[in-house]
Order: sequence, then structure tokens, then C-alpha cells
Amino acid sequence: MSKKIQLGTKILSANEEYAQQNSKLLRDKGKYCLNMISSPGSGKTTILTRTITDLRDRLAIGVIEGDIQTQLDAERIRATRAPAVQINTNGSCHLSAAQVSSALAQIPLDGIDLVIVENVGNLVCPSAFELGEDGKVVVLSVAEGDDKPAKYPAIFSKSKVLLINKIDLLPSGAIDFDIDKVKADARRLNKNIEIFCVSAKTAEGMDGWYEWLIKAVSRSG
Repeated sequence: MSKKIQLGTKILSANEEYAQQNSKLLRDKGKYCLNMISSPGSGKTTILTRTITDLRDRLAIGVIEGDIQTQLDAERIRATRAPAVQINTNGSCHLSAAQVSSALAQIPLDGIDLVIVENVGNLVCPSAFELGEDGKVVVLSVAEGDDKPAKYPAIFSKSKVLLINKIDLLPSGAIDFDIDKVKADARRLNKNIEIFCVSAKTAEGMDGWYEWLIKAVSRSG
């Protein structure tokens, strides 16, 4: 007699145990944590380096970097003098709570206010795996097209914040991207989502994101 094994359920259940442990550790330490998710090339790392630099006197930020290979993004974060731990998944399309647990042991939690996890570039898999974070941030660059909330609803429905990045590219007219459509589609999925239109390159619109971060961290303390 054959026995059916629910592998997906078992994997998610094991992940949830680590996520709960991570959440308890962060809560006990009084640290706020965000899980930043996007497609590859949306500008997550550039957003982080500018955020860390601009808020240096107001928030101490530590970063957990997820990539399939290389230390390139962690090196960019460390260049801002912020602590960063690199996780290489060696092919996996998302970070697991167990991997984040190991990384949290290497982050100087007592010296920071906020932990940001930069997940592997992917709009699908990372949305299914909780890491113990307080909330998710989804980044969408204008170069990716304005259909992404409709095509990848899970991450937009679960995120506290949507950052629409690279808006400095829009005035040229070379990119066809309807910001109002994206906002409407995202809010149909998640009426409470906060949306900021930003350029991490020029700093346009970043102040709104910064104020949201500062308030979120202060409420968690």
C-alpha cells in the first residue's frame, strides 16, 4: 500500500518553526525586521545603500544578503560601513528561515535598530517562505512593466510597502509604465499597502520611504 507524503507541507512546516524562532529573537532584542523582495535588477541593493547612508544618523541598519552566488551585494553594503551577512543559496530561488537564523547569529543585533533581509531576486518563491520578519517590502522598477501586481499577486498582497523604483527613467518617454495602474492594481490586492515612487539613483521620493521606516522602527521599540 503506497503512502502519500506531503513534501510541500513538511518543508513549509519546518520553515515556520525557524521563522517563529527568528521572530522571537528579534522581538526579545527589540529589533524590527523587513524582508525585501523583487525581481533581479529592480534596484534593491541601491535602495539599501542609499537608505543606510542617508539615515546613518537616525537608524542603524544591518543587512542579510541573499544571492545564488557571489558576495557582490554584501560588499556594496559593507562599503557603507553597515554590517552585512551574505547567504549564497547555490541555486535555490529563495531564502529559508533556517538560513536567516544562522545569519542573525552573525549580525551585531545589540548595535542596530533594523534588520533588512534582501531576498533572492524572484517575485514568486520568496513570498511563500516566512523568515520571522515584521513585514515584507516589494520593489518594482519601472523597467519591468506595469503588469506585475496582476501577474504576481501573492507578494503584492502580502507586503506592507511597495517601492516603485527608477522613476528617473520615465521622463525620457522610452519606457511605457502606468504608475496609476500599478497603484490601483496593488491596492485592489492590498488596501493597506504603502506605496512610494522613488529613484534610488537621484534620491527622488526617498524621504517618504525614510519616514515610514523611522516610524515603523519607533513603533516596534
